[in-house]
Amino acid sequence: MCTGRVDLSFVLRAFSKGADGVFLIGCRLNECNYTTHGNFHALSMVHLCKKIMEQIGLNPARLMIEFMSGGEGVLFAEVMNDIGKRVREMGPLGKAEGIDEKALKAKLEAVAGLVPYIRLVERERLRIPFKTEEEFEAFFASDEFGRLFKELIVDKLAISQITLLLREKPLSTGKISEILGLTPSEVSRHMNSSSRYGLVRYDESRKSFALA
Repeated sequence: MCTGRVDLSFVLRAFSKGADGVFLIGCRLNECNYTTHGNFHALSMVHLCKKIMEQIGLNPARLMIEFMSGGEGVLFAEVMNDIGKRVREMGPLGKAEGIDEKALKAKLEAVAGLVPYIRLVERERLRIPFKTEEEFEAFFASDEFGRLFKELIVDKLAISQITLLLREKPLSTGKISEILGLTPSEVSRHMNSSSRYGLVRYDESRKSFALA
């Protein structure tokens, strides 16, 4: 299967099922077997997913991608041995990052709920015509990408996490802030925005927010 077929949802599903690391192997860049150059799409997806993982408190090094040809068996064996060692050193997903099982599940579910939106903004705002791995790395490490990521994804992700919390029970601004590690002012801003769209309401009797 071409790595261009690998969707963000596949990676999230692997982590949600308990994988401690995810590794993609693609044919060498500019040597696509299908002439679609889907490996560039995979590289972009991996960089974006790493940024999202970092945002929710997961070690982005758990997601890896390498490029090699089908005839490089020795290189494949060396890379697999190295990756196995690195994943073992990182430890169990979530536990090694200090995230309990319930919180980890909620974080991954919040991202999974945004996948259709992330696909859209990636295609419209983040798809880049670079032809080398170095160019991709430079872009995803740039201030420009940081600005776009914050503008397009960070707030949406926070609202998705808050919505999942409110499905369980109404919560105060302070409690949401404590659980998600956001400042009270950030939570208030998200709640005001969500209220305008009719997504949440303020329960005066409980002094808490609830789903509308």
